[in-house]
Amino acid sequence: MCLFIFNMEILYEDNHIIIVNKSPKEIVQGDKTGDKPLVDMVKDYLKEKYHKPGNVFCGVVHRLDRPTSGIVVFAKTSKALARLNEMFKKGEVDKTYWAIVKDLPPQDEGTLVHYLIKNQKTNKSVAYDTEKPCSKKAVLHYKLVGRSQRYYLLEVKLETGRHHQIRCQLAKIGLPIRGDLKYGAPRSNPDGSISLHARNISFVHPVSKKIIDITAPVPDDPLWNAFEI
Repeated sequence: MCLFIFNMEILYEDNHIIIVNKSPKEIVQGDKTGDKPLVDMVKDYLKEKYHKPGNVFCGVVHRLDRPTSGIVVFAKTSKALARLNEMFKKGEVDKTYWAIVKDLPPQDEGTLVHYLIKNQKTNKSVAYDTEKPCSKKAVLHYKLVGRSQRYYLLEVKLETGRHHQIRCQLAKIGLPIRGDLKYGAPRSNPDGSISLHARNISFVHPVSKKIIDITAPVPDDPLWNAFEI
Protein backbone atom coordinates (compact mmCIF):
# COMPACT_ATOMS: atom_id res chain seq x y z
CA MET A 1 0.00 0.00 0.00
CA CYS A 2 1.35 3.44 -0.94
CA LEU A 3 1.75 6.11 1.70
CA PHE A 4 2.03 9.80 0.89
CA ILE A 5 4.03 11.71 3.50
CA PHE A 6 6.55 14.57 3.39
CA ASN A 7 5.54 15.02 -0.28
CA MET A 8 6.89 11.52 -0.95
CA GLU A 9 5.13 8.36 -2.06
CA ILE A 10 6.48 5.59 0.15
CA LEU A 11 5.91 2.18 -1.39
CA TYR A 12 7.52 0.01 1.28
CA GLU A 13 9.36 0.35 4.58
CA ASP A 14 10.78 -1.95 7.24
CA ASN A 15 13.65 -1.78 9.73
CA HIS A 16 16.33 -2.03 7.04
CA ILE A 17 15.04 -0.55 3.77
CA ILE A 18 12.66 2.08 2.47
CA ILE A 19 11.39 2.25 -1.12
CA VAL A 20 10.09 5.49 -2.63
CA ASN A 21 8.30 6.37 -5.88
CA LYS A 22 10.42 9.25 -7.22
CA SER A 23 8.81 12.05 -9.19
CA PRO A 24 10.58 13.36 -12.32
CA LYS A 25 11.39 16.65 -10.59
CA GLU A 26 13.50 15.06 -7.86
CA ILE A 27 17.19 14.22 -7.77
CA VAL A 28 18.31 11.18 -5.80
CA GLN A 29 21.53 12.78 -4.55
CA GLY A 30 22.71 16.38 -4.43
CA ASP A 31 24.15 18.00 -7.55
CA LYS A 32 25.30 21.39 -8.79
CA THR A 33 21.72 22.71 -8.87
CA GLY A 34 21.64 22.83 -5.08
CA ASP A 35 18.10 21.41 -5.06
CA LYS A 36 17.22 19.29 -2.06
CA PRO A 37 17.78 15.64 -2.99
CA LEU A 38 15.41 12.77 -2.33
CA VAL A 39 17.87 11.14 0.09
CA ASP A 40 17.65 14.21 2.36
CA MET A 41 13.85 14.15 2.19
CA VAL A 42 13.91 10.53 3.31
CA LYS A 43 16.26 11.44 6.16
CA ASP A 44 13.87 14.21 7.28
CA TYR A 45 10.99 11.75 7.24
CA LEU A 46 12.91 9.13 9.24
CA LYS A 47 14.16 11.72 11.73
CA GLU A 48 10.65 12.92 12.50
CA LYS A 49 8.90 9.56 12.39
CA TYR A 50 11.32 7.90 14.79
CA HIS A 51 12.13 11.03 16.85
CA LYS A 52 15.85 10.73 16.21
CA PRO A 53 17.81 13.63 17.78
CA GLY A 54 21.04 13.21 15.79
CA ASN A 55 22.02 12.29 12.27
CA VAL A 56 19.91 9.72 10.44
CA PHE A 57 21.47 6.97 8.33
CA CYS A 58 20.08 6.65 4.81
CA GLY A 59 22.22 4.91 2.22
CA VAL A 60 21.80 5.43 -1.52
CA VAL A 61 21.69 2.00 -3.16
CA HIS A 62 21.10 3.05 -6.79
CA ARG A 63 20.02 6.09 -8.76
CA LEU A 64 17.56 7.25 -11.38
CA ASP A 65 18.17 10.09 -13.82
CA ARG A 66 16.44 13.25 -12.66
CA PRO A 67 13.79 13.34 -15.44
CA THR A 68 12.93 9.67 -14.82
CA SER A 69 10.22 8.60 -12.37
CA GLY A 70 9.73 5.45 -10.34
CA ILE A 71 11.25 3.14 -7.77
CA VAL A 72 14.26 4.12 -5.69
CA VAL A 73 15.54 1.90 -2.86
CA PHE A 74 17.32 3.35 0.17
CA ALA A 75 19.02 1.46 3.00
CA LYS A 76 18.20 2.38 6.60
CA THR A 77 21.12 0.39 8.04
CA SER A 78 24.75 -0.06 7.05
CA LYS A 79 24.23 -3.83 6.95
CA ALA A 80 21.43 -3.49 4.39
CA LEU A 81 23.44 -0.98 2.35
CA ALA A 82 26.50 -3.23 2.05
CA ARG A 83 24.42 -6.26 1.09
CA LEU A 84 22.22 -4.39 -1.38
CA ASN A 85 25.27 -2.84 -3.04
CA GLU A 86 26.65 -6.32 -3.56
CA MET A 87 23.31 -7.61 -4.89
CA PHE A 88 23.05 -4.79 -7.43
CA LYS A 89 26.65 -5.36 -8.46
CA LYS A 90 26.01 -9.08 -9.04
CA GLY A 91 22.77 -8.48 -10.94
CA GLU A 92 20.63 -10.13 -8.28
CA VAL A 93 17.98 -7.38 -8.40
CA ASP A 94 15.27 -7.65 -11.07
CA LYS A 95 14.15 -4.25 -12.38
CA THR A 96 11.43 -3.49 -14.92
CA TYR A 97 10.98 -0.13 -16.64
CA TRP A 98 8.20 1.34 -18.75
CA ALA A 99 9.00 3.71 -21.61
CA ILE A 100 6.70 5.67 -23.92
CA VAL A 101 7.85 6.07 -27.52
CA LYS A 102 6.20 7.67 -30.56
CA ASP A 103 6.94 5.04 -33.20
CA LEU A 104 6.14 1.36 -33.38
CA PRO A 105 9.15 -0.85 -32.55
CA PRO A 106 10.44 -3.14 -35.31
CA GLN A 107 9.08 -6.17 -33.44
CA ASP A 108 6.60 -6.60 -30.60
CA GLU A 109 9.46 -7.86 -28.46
CA GLY A 110 13.17 -8.21 -28.87
CA THR A 111 16.67 -7.95 -27.43
CA LEU A 112 19.02 -5.05 -28.10
CA VAL A 113 22.79 -5.47 -27.90
CA HIS A 114 25.02 -2.44 -28.32
CA TYR A 115 28.36 -1.12 -27.16
CA LEU A 116 28.14 2.15 -25.25
CA ILE A 117 30.71 4.87 -24.75
CA LYS A 118 30.00 7.65 -22.26
CA ASN A 119 30.99 11.21 -23.13
CA GLN A 120 31.88 12.85 -19.82
CA LYS A 121 31.63 16.39 -21.19
CA THR A 122 28.12 16.04 -22.57
CA ASN A 123 26.94 13.47 -19.98
CA LYS A 124 25.62 11.38 -22.85
CA SER A 125 26.25 7.85 -24.08
CA VAL A 126 26.69 6.81 -27.70
CA ALA A 127 25.66 3.32 -28.87
CA TYR A 128 27.58 1.33 -31.48
CA ASP A 129 26.64 -1.92 -33.18
CA THR A 130 30.14 -3.32 -32.78
CA GLU A 131 32.66 -3.21 -29.97
CA LYS A 132 34.85 -0.10 -29.81
CA PRO A 133 37.85 0.81 -27.65
CA CYS A 134 36.65 1.69 -24.12
CA SER A 135 33.07 0.68 -24.93
CA LYS A 136 30.87 -1.35 -22.58
CA LYS A 137 28.47 -4.02 -23.74
CA ALA A 138 24.81 -3.15 -23.11
CA VAL A 139 21.96 -5.64 -23.30
CA LEU A 140 18.24 -5.02 -22.76
CA HIS A 141 15.00 -6.82 -23.55
CA TYR A 142 11.86 -4.95 -24.57
CA LYS A 143 8.23 -5.88 -25.11
CA LEU A 144 5.30 -3.86 -26.49
CA VAL A 145 2.67 -3.79 -23.73
CA GLY A 146 0.37 -0.89 -24.62
CA ARG A 147 -0.86 1.48 -27.32
CA SER A 148 -2.62 4.82 -27.28
CA GLN A 149 -3.79 6.95 -30.19
CA ARG A 150 -0.33 8.48 -30.66
CA TYR A 151 2.19 6.50 -28.62
CA TYR A 152 3.43 3.04 -27.70
CA LEU A 153 4.30 1.67 -24.26
CA LEU A 154 7.33 -0.58 -23.94
CA GLU A 155 8.30 -2.77 -21.01
CA VAL A 156 12.08 -2.92 -20.65
CA LYS A 157 14.27 -5.25 -18.64
CA LEU A 158 17.99 -4.62 -18.29
CA GLU A 159 20.60 -7.32 -18.45
CA THR A 160 23.38 -4.78 -17.87
CA GLY A 161 23.39 -1.44 -16.08
CA ARG A 162 25.08 1.20 -18.23
CA HIS A 163 24.92 4.99 -18.23
CA HIS A 164 21.63 6.13 -19.83
CA GLN A 165 21.31 2.61 -21.23
CA ILE A 166 17.58 2.50 -21.97
CA ARG A 167 17.52 6.04 -23.33
CA CYS A 168 20.55 5.46 -25.53
CA GLN A 169 19.69 2.01 -26.87
CA LEU A 170 16.07 2.84 -27.74
CA ALA A 171 17.24 6.01 -29.51
CA LYS A 172 19.77 3.95 -31.45
CA ILE A 173 16.94 1.96 -33.07
CA GLY A 174 14.93 5.10 -33.81
CA LEU A 175 12.73 5.05 -30.71
CA PRO A 176 13.75 7.98 -28.50
CA ILE A 177 11.74 8.17 -25.30
CA ARG A 178 9.07 10.85 -25.33
CA GLY A 179 10.44 14.13 -24.00
CA ASP A 180 14.08 13.01 -24.12
CA LEU A 181 15.65 15.86 -26.10
CA LYS A 182 19.15 14.64 -25.26
CA TYR A 183 18.55 11.45 -27.22
CA GLY A 184 16.56 12.76 -30.16
CA ALA A 185 12.98 13.36 -29.07
CA PRO A 186 11.52 16.24 -31.13
CA ARG A 187 10.08 18.12 -28.13
CA SER A 188 10.24 18.12 -24.35
CA ASN A 189 7.48 17.13 -21.95
CA PRO A 190 5.73 20.12 -20.32
CA ASP A 191 7.10 19.26 -16.87
CA GLY A 192 10.64 18.60 -18.08
CA SER A 193 10.34 14.85 -17.52
CA ILE A 194 11.06 12.03 -19.91
CA SER A 195 8.49 9.27 -20.21
CA LEU A 196 10.61 6.59 -18.56
CA HIS A 197 9.37 4.99 -15.34
CA ALA A 198 11.06 2.48 -13.04
CA ARG A 199 7.95 0.34 -12.71
CA ASN A 200 8.86 -2.75 -10.69
CA ILE A 201 11.65 -4.15 -8.54
CA SER A 202 12.07 -7.64 -7.11
CA PHE A 203 14.83 -8.99 -4.88
CA VAL A 204 15.56 -11.08 -1.81
CA HIS A 205 15.56 -8.88 1.28
CA PRO A 206 19.18 -8.40 2.38
CA VAL A 207 18.41 -9.25 6.02
CA SER A 208 15.08 -11.10 6.38
CA LYS A 209 15.59 -13.04 3.09
CA LYS A 210 11.92 -12.67 2.17
CA ILE A 211 10.98 -11.77 -1.40
CA ILE A 212 10.39 -8.06 -1.93
CA ASP A 213 8.30 -7.31 -5.02
CA ILE A 214 7.23 -3.70 -5.44
CA THR A 215 5.36 -1.94 -8.26
CA ALA A 216 5.28 1.86 -8.55
CA PRO A 217 2.19 3.65 -9.88
CA VAL A 218 2.92 5.68 -13.01
CA PRO A 219 2.79 9.49 -12.92
CA ASP A 220 -0.74 10.84 -12.85
CA ASP A 221 -0.93 12.64 -16.16
CA PRO A 222 -2.93 12.25 -19.40
CA LEU A 223 -0.07 10.68 -21.32
CA TRP A 224 0.33 7.73 -18.95
CA ASN A 225 -3.41 7.51 -18.27
CA ALA A 226 -4.08 7.10 -22.00
CA PHE A 227 -2.80 3.54 -21.77
CA GLU A 228 -5.48 2.53 -19.21
CA ILE A 229 -2.94 0.83 -16.97
